[in-house]
Amino acid sequence: MKKETITYTAAKAEIEKIVELIESEELDVDQLTKNVKRASELVAFCKKKLTETDEELQKVLEQLKV
Repeated sequence: MKKETITYTAAKAEIEKIVELIESEELDVDQLTKNVKRASELVAFCKKKLTETDEELQKVLEQLKV
């Protein structure tokens, strides 16, 4: 995925928009391919963001135990 500044919330909203487009069955094959590729990039971004956030929260919680 190319470098871009996008938030988790914006990525999630874009994924939801893409899903709506796909479910509407109004996309041609070329648009479908482009949208599925974009959605997969966004899902990867969200997964990475959630993992990083979880790791950061775990560190904070560990520090609180000390």
